[in-house]
This record gives sequence, structure tokens and C-alpha cells, in this order.
Amino acid sequence: MKKRTIQDASLVAVVLITTVALIWVVLPFYGGVLWAVILAILFSPLHDRLEHVLGGRRNLAALLSVLACIFIVVIPATLILGALARQATSVYQSVSSQEPDLAAVMDQVRGAMPSFVLDALSAMNLGSFEEIQSRLVSFVGQAAQFIASRAMVIGQGAAQFSIGLGVMLYVLFFLFRDGRGLVGSISAASPLSAPHTRHIMQKFVDVVKATVTGNVVIATIQGTIGGVTFWLVGIEAALLCGVIMGVLSLLPAVGAFLVWLPFAVYYLITGAYLKGIVIMAVGVLVISTIDNLLRPPLVGRRSSLPDYVVLVSTLGGISQMGMNGFVVGPLIAAFFIAVWSLFRDEQ
Repeated sequence: MKKRTIQDASLVAVVLITTVALIWVVLPFYGGVLWAVILAILFSPLHDRLEHVLGGRRNLAALLSVLACIFIVVIPATLILGALARQATSVYQSVSSQEPDLAAVMDQVRGAMPSFVLDALSAMNLGSFEEIQSRLVSFVGQAAQFIASRAMVIGQGAAQFSIGLGVMLYVLFFLFRDGRGLVGSISAASPLSAPHTRHIMQKFVDVVKATVTGNVVIATIQGTIGGVTFWLVGIEAALLCGVIMGVLSLLPAVGAFLVWLPFAVYYLITGAYLKGIVIMAVGVLVISTIDNLLRPPLVGRRSSLPDYVVLVSTLGGISQMGMNGFVVGPLIAAFFIAVWSLFRDEQ
């Protein structure tokens, strides 16, 4: 019995060590593997249909499914990233070549402010308008330099991006072809009971579909509407602003208003009333309405996560892992809740 216990413990130790070693080796390309798994889940109904139509030819069905992912997801995303990189480079060069005359803008804003607004600012003990202007100009200047320098990174690292894309497509092919077998092997090897394993795996699928499908659909719609509106009113870097609005819309309770609201307020207080009214109307009546209508059915009901959990886990995931974190963060939070729910039910 003692010998058997030692053998079992040794086997568990070897499994853990080899698992950690594999994660360490794959870590540089975890993004490619992660998105291969995500695309395999999202396109699994299409792949199942193709495999049925093709009479069970798994290789051909997997190849066609990968091609579908390339034409539906990869090519459009690459074109958008290319245009975004060019616009980000232009913004970076503009900011680097000459400092924006923010002081002149603030003087213009001050001249447009009614006297009661200036009196209210003085009554709030925030300092004189000149002191507020100095701090705001310094902050905006630093923020502009930071955003522009970070945006420049989008156009760099083409080689690493290409390798990651190749890894993703290669892994995706085998996930399509051998997905059912892999799921069966994981279920059989799981130390949990069969119902618990199924529950956790289903939670994984639900959160991936809710986070990616729901959030990406909402972000795409809001970013597109915001970018087109900015372009129509003549704002430079409309694509970059639209993408930023789309990214911010991934965060519940944050949203795209952090981009369109300052622009609308600026135009209104500087006398460009038509531009300000157009941006404000689109932001309030269209962009915010889309978020309120689509987020509950597309994200909330599928993920079964409270908004505050989604917000904190998404911000934490993005902080730790970049844009991949907007999937990984809520996924870890969902696993945490699912596992503790199972533990509570067992107890």
C-alpha cells in the first residue's frame, strides 16, 4: 500500500512538472494557441456542418474551416490593423514634430465659458483657472505623448505577429480535425467527476462565446459608428479614435463615452455647435443605446457574471496580458465562480 502511494504521488509530481514545462515552452505563443482555441469554439457549428456535408472527411472539412476563419476573421482584422498602424504612425509623427498648442486651446475654452462657470470653479477651491490650465496642459501633453508612442508599437513586430498567426492557423487545423478526441481525452484524464468536468468545460465554452462574440460584436458596432461620425465631422485620426472607442466598449460601466464626450464638450464650448451636437446626439442616442440593448442578451446571460466582476477581471486581464486579457480575465473569473460553486454544493 505504501509503495502504491509513493508511485501515485510520483506520477502526480511528474504530471505537474511536465505540464509546467510545457506551459513554459508554449508561453511565447500563448496568444496564437489561445485564439486557435477560441476560433475553434466559435466556428465549431460551421465545421460540424462541413464535415457532415463532406461525408466525414475530417482533413478536408478542417481545411475549409480554417479557410473560412481566414476570410471572415484574419484578412479583415489584418487590413484594419494595417490602416490603424499607418494612422497611428501619422499621429506619432505629428505629436513628435510639434507640441499641440494646448495653452491656446485652453484660452479659447476660457473665453467661451460663461462667467458663472468660472465663478463655480473658483468656489470649488481648485485653484485659479491659470493653475488648472497649467496642470491640464501638462497632463494632456504627457498623455498624448504616451498614447502616440504606444500606438507606434502597432506597426512594429511584424515578424513576431506573422509567426504567431502561423502558429494559430496550424493549431486551429488540428483542433478542427481532432477536437472531439481532445475533449474526450481531457474528460477521461480529469481527476474531477464526470458531471463536474462537463460543468467546467461547458462554462469555458459559454464564457468564450459570451466574451468574444458578444463583446466583439458590441465593440465593432460602437467603434464603427463612432469612427464614421468622427470622420463625417472632419476629425483627424477618426479610425484610431473609433478603435479606441471599440476597445473601451469592451469594459462594462466604462464605455466609449470616454472618447466621444470630451470631443462633443470641446466643440460645444468652442463654438462649433453643429459638430458638438452631432457627436453628442450619436453618442447618447445611438452608441449608448446599442450598449444597453445588446450587452445583456449577448454577454450577461451567457457568462452569468455580474458586471462588476466582468469589469475588474477584464481590466486585470488586459493589464497582465494585453488585449488577450479581455478574454482570459473573465474566463479565470468564471472558472473561479464555477469551481467554488461546485465546492459549495459538495460541502
